[in-house]
Order: sequence, then C-alpha cells, then structure tokens
Amino acid sequence: MHYLEEYKQKLTTAAEAVKTVKSGDWVDYGWCVCTANALDKALAARSEELTDVKIRGGILTRRPAIFDVPNVADHFTWNSWHMSGIERKAVKEGFAYYIPLRYSELPGYYRDCIKTLDVAMFQVAPMDEHGWFNFGPGGSHLKAVCECAKTIIVEVNKNIPVCLGGFENCIHISDINMIVEGENPLMETLGGSGAASEVDLAVAKLVVSEIPDGACLQLGIGSMPNAIGKMIADSDLKDLGVHTEMYVDAFVDMSMAGRITGACKPFDRGRQTYAFAAGTQKLYDFLNNNSECMAAPVNYVNDIARVSQIENFMSINGAVDIDLFGQVSSESSGINHISGAGGQQDFVMGAYLAKGGKSFICCSSSFTDKGTGQLKSRIRPTLVEGSVVTATRTNLHWLVTEYGKFNVKGKSTWERVEGIISLAHPQFREELIQEAEKMRIWRRSNKR
Repeated sequence: MHYLEEYKQKLTTAAEAVKTVKSGDWVDYGWCVCTANALDKALAARSEELTDVKIRGGILTRRPAIFDVPNVADHFTWNSWHMSGIERKAVKEGFAYYIPLRYSELPGYYRDCIKTLDVAMFQVAPMDEHGWFNFGPGGSHLKAVCECAKTIIVEVNKNIPVCLGGFENCIHISDINMIVEGENPLMETLGGSGAASEVDLAVAKLVVSEIPDGACLQLGIGSMPNAIGKMIADSDLKDLGVHTEMYVDAFVDMSMAGRITGACKPFDRGRQTYAFAAGTQKLYDFLNNNSECMAAPVNYVNDIARVSQIENFMSINGAVDIDLFGQVSSESSGINHISGAGGQQDFVMGAYLAKGGKSFICCSSSFTDKGTGQLKSRIRPTLVEGSVVTATRTNLHWLVTEYGKFNVKGKSTWERVEGIISLAHPQFREELIQEAEKMRIWRRSNKR
C-alpha cells in the first residue's frame, strides 16, 4: 500500500515536471511509440525560456510539439538513434541529426560513453501492485537510459501494453523522481500490414521457399517483411521461432496461424524474443500481458554471438541501394540521410555465422524518382558518392529482388557481378555490364 502513497507524493503535472529541464541540458525522450507526449507539449510551451536543449530519441511515429516552436534550432536539437520519415524531414529543416550506431551496443553507449544524462522522460504502462512501471513496447535500451539519468520522469498511459520479459523491461517507483498522468493517447501505429505490391509478393515467394521448418526469424520493418510474414502464415511451415529486434504485425499473423512455437530455439525456448515493437492495435493487443512474448534489452537480443548460436536463423532486411561489389546502403542515398543502421549489421553477421543461417537483403530492383518520374535502378555500379555502407561486401549473403535471388557467399568479384546484375531490372542490365567491364570485374566469358 505504501507504493500508492509514494505515487501520490511523486505525482505532478507535465508543466511542473518539465521545469527540471534547463538550458544546455541533455534530455532523453524514450523510444518509438513510447516517446514522451504530454511532457513534450509542456516542454514546447517553455521553449522561449530555453536554449540549446539537446534531445535524444528515435523512430518517431508522430511529430513532437518541440519541432514546431518558433526558431526551433535556437531552443532544441533532435538527435536520433534511428530515423523515421518525420525525423528525415526535421534534418532538412535544420534541427535534427543522426547518431551513428551499432544497435546492439546502444545500452553500452549510455553506460560506458554517455554516462550522465540530465533528464529522461518517456511513456510507461500504469504502475502494478508491486510498484513497477512497465516500459511497454519501447523497452530496447531504456533501463540503461534510466541508470544514467539524474532525473527520471515517467508519463503514465493506460493504453501502453504491458510487455513481459526476462529483464530490464520495467522501472520501480523508488527510482523515479516524478510521475505524470498523461493524456492517455492511443498507441501510435507504425509498419502496419498494408496491401503488398506485386514486387513485395514476388520477393516474399523467393524468400519463403528458403525457410525450413524450425527456423528462427528476424524481420525488418516495411511492406516487404510484412508480405513475407503473411506468406509464412499461409504456408505449411511449422515450429518457427522468433528472435528479432523489432516485433511487427507479421509475427502476430504467423502466431495466430500456428506457425510459431519456438520449440527449436536453443534458449528462450517457446518464447518470442524482441527488443521493441511497433505496428497496429492488433499487435499491441497481442503483446499485452502475453507470456509467450519476451521483451529484452537490445544488447541481449542483437548480440551477434547469441544470434549465431541459433541454428537455421533467418534474417530478413531491406536496402536503399546495392552496388556491384555487394556493398549495401540501407541508411542513405548519397548524403541524403534516410533511416539508420539499426540492427542490420548485427543480424546480417549473426545469420551469416549461424549453422544453416541465411541473411536476406531484399529490395525492389528499381524505383521511380519522385522528382523526375524516371525509373532508376537500386543496383548500381558503385554506391552514390556519400552513401553510407551498412552491410559490407564481406558479410553479404543472399540478395533478393523480384527478378530472383543470389547467394554471394564464396563468389569471386566476376561471379558476384554476374549474379547481382541478373537481379537488376532488365532495362539497366546492359549498362551495368558495361560499367562492370570498366571496373575490371566482368569476365569475358560471363553471360550477358
């Protein structure tokens, strides 16, 4: 009962709570769908009093109020661990920046490098009878954030699902400085299961045919991974496992279809392990108090050594561009920043090392440029100048487009280039061959 008394003592308004933020402070807003909401609006209302407040967060699903204050760059700087479209726009507006990372190391960045943080504020599920506030689907690295923060403010939202786990998925009232009862907004949606395109379905069919019974899955975000998940749900695959940094709607579809049991996992057997989650309300309802699902910190989930122990581990991720050397850019096109490295490096390497493991980089072979209306190839002779390499050519495994799939493991440059070009849109293949010849990676006897 004393927890209720402590709750009352620490309960305050959002406006009062954000008074702890001072000019020059570093503030953490939490992660993805659990990003501060009422506290964000209250901080925005104080903008004229503050300068040079530096905020960390990532994968925004709604535009924060602080982004829309007058002369925002004078007051707030957004620093993102992984960018959504909202944050890409903020980069162009001049007050947001990316923080390069290997996602598996993020808790360590806070504990070993950042070490001190002025204020942490984020949404949580309501307190339980034991005094614990669950981090909900935004756990990821929040325990490490809390360990570094001088002041911790939680914003209670009754709509946050309680995401059960093994460890580091909640914070006790004794470690909290202030509690705000937020506006209880409905959970934000991200990466829902919209209609799959013909390209998505073609890629999904190629990938699903490579997945054996008992495999363990990691899916990235987007329509293509969701198409793969739905196709698996409609397949006759059985005893699949889940060990993924991001839990998406596709896993719910597979679970409801009886495809997932986790029976073949070497650890966390029978449980679906993930670092954070975002999707539709269907996903949040499925996760809420579901003992089958295990929320764990990202340094556990994304650890390459752990992933590599999982036999038949299947990693499925996307890309922006791929070049003829097999370099993958999933973060930028030239200097135009798009998202972030996330855990792609971790899972590509973990699957690459696992017995029977397969890492798939999946993308459409081409896209239509919004500015010019021209068709352009995602497979290029070399990456656009300034593009960031996310997966190196030495750990690329399977490359998949709507035109086929190709395993580059053990292939020489001329074998690789022939296989990679075969996955390009036919309109661009001859041009790519000519460029490969100039780069001396096209063998005379190669097929045209």
